[in-house]
Amino acid sequence: MKTKLTLMTLSAAMVGILGSCGSATDAKAIEPQKSVAIFDSFTYEGNDDYYNANPLADESSFYNPILPGWYSDPSICTNGDGDYFLATSTFTYFPGVPLFHSRDLVNWKQVGHVLSRPSQLQNMEKQHVSGGIFAPAIAYNPANKTYYMITTNVGSGNFFVKTQDPFGEWSDPIMLPEVKGIDPAFFFDEDGKGYIVNNDDAPDNNPEYPGHRTVRVVEFDTATDKCVGERKIVVNKGCRPEEKPIWCEGPHIYKIKGQYYLMTAEGGTSTWHSEVIYRGPSPFGPYTPWEGNPILTQRTLDRNRVNPITCAGHADLVQTKEGDWWSVFLACRPVKDDMENLGRETFMMPVKWTEDGWPYMTRESETIPMQLRREGVKRSPDVTFGNFARVENFTDSVLGMDWMTLRGTAGNFYSLTDNPGFLTVKCADVTSSEKAVIPYIGRRIHHHNYTATTGVTFEPEHDKQCAGLLLMKDETHQYLLAKTRNENGHCVVLRKISENGVEDLASKAINDDSHNLKLKVDSKGLDLSFHYSADGGRTWTEVASGVDAGFTSTAKAGGFTGTTVGVYASNNI
Repeated sequence: MKTKLTLMTLSAAMVGILGSCGSATDAKAIEPQKSVAIFDSFTYEGNDDYYNANPLADESSFYNPILPGWYSDPSICTNGDGDYFLATSTFTYFPGVPLFHSRDLVNWKQVGHVLSRPSQLQNMEKQHVSGGIFAPAIAYNPANKTYYMITTNVGSGNFFVKTQDPFGEWSDPIMLPEVKGIDPAFFFDEDGKGYIVNNDDAPDNNPEYPGHRTVRVVEFDTATDKCVGERKIVVNKGCRPEEKPIWCEGPHIYKIKGQYYLMTAEGGTSTWHSEVIYRGPSPFGPYTPWEGNPILTQRTLDRNRVNPITCAGHADLVQTKEGDWWSVFLACRPVKDDMENLGRETFMMPVKWTEDGWPYMTRESETIPMQLRREGVKRSPDVTFGNFARVENFTDSVLGMDWMTLRGTAGNFYSLTDNPGFLTVKCADVTSSEKAVIPYIGRRIHHHNYTATTGVTFEPEHDKQCAGLLLMKDETHQYLLAKTRNENGHCVVLRKISENGVEDLASKAINDDSHNLKLKVDSKGLDLSFHYSADGGRTWTEVASGVDAGFTSTAKAGGFTGTTVGVYASNNI
């Protein structure tokens, strides 16, 4: 899916100018049409205080996270010629597994999705938002010049896809029924042999305590794309079994100076998350844990520190052409306690080495830095981090790469060609709370302080028909700012969608001939405000303010994704 998204990296001042008018462009004129919502634009603007108060020192500096917002479970590889590729989880969103490319580890650009076709994403319907595709791991095998991406689909098992052109299409899934469990990753040795390492059940499926898991390794034949021989347990419980460690997951194997290193996460994906390291003489071990583990965590730090980074773990390592090592990993940036809407983000740090050859990223009281430098690298204007604005005018024939749908293409629900220059969304009978393909087209949020604005032409035919701006965490944690009607006529309503059903939090009556509206959500991290405009964004009317942003946070809702925001239309609330 190689399409152009209009991208502007803006100063804080320019973001503020855009925010005051609500859109980078005036609404395009179009007449309402029966049972469809016609969206003329969508603007996302991030304006976090940290970036405004802490400008980058020089052109070799960059911000953490390098991929802000919900880009969880990062995995990275290189072909040895200076091309780096990074992939992250997407769970039940489509397309699956965004793929980023860089030549210097600082300037990243999304070049597509690994899972870009419905045939690569099976059995997504009826899965929770946080089901689907877990922890993709990307690897390059120089022996056959092939890139591999291996992952877990919760609905169908472990599989991999492959390609010799990562900028193009990837194969259909090749299933691995013998690889049970989750979080598989490939390792390709210098002799061309392949191995799959992953997280699995306790021995004999008999856990001694909740979270008791194992790491297992099996040989993989690249000629037949099949596993060879016995899967062997190489880690049982974790690096200090006597402490009953939980969830030894997300494993990777590396060969460094003739020795094999096995790296895994431990402690679960919340605030006790960490990364640990082992070393052994072969891919099957036996592996000895480093006595200084963990090699990455923030779990012992003061929770009240300024600009906290938490939940760090699920890392991957890569060696550059120059010979130095870097790590990518997930972590969170809460605004208060554990509350955040961004989800688990992708961070990057250099790898340090002990004198006796053990890698690490942080020790004890060391914090993950929000700013780093990579000598000799010049930061481009269009980076993935910091404050930026993105404007989508729906002028292409396919959606830009930032956009996603749930559990499938949603091609029956939206069109970019029915009304060229607009995104047309049908009012479907399915609702956003169902575990189905729904009439929702969304994108990640990347900042605590952000504004999302869209322009919509819509004339509701009855009181259950609505269209507007949806904030989606999962099936039962949503806010919807929509145009609809009630017994008194047309109105703009703010709805809270929860496990208790649909609740109208606020409503504003509008003229029945106000067919063209702009809708806006403003986030200040802890709270949200919602507005509409009937004059193209020149003036705004508040629908509600002080709305609890924590309702759509992982702290309240659980799950593995971050909050997304986008457009939605329905016949049934």
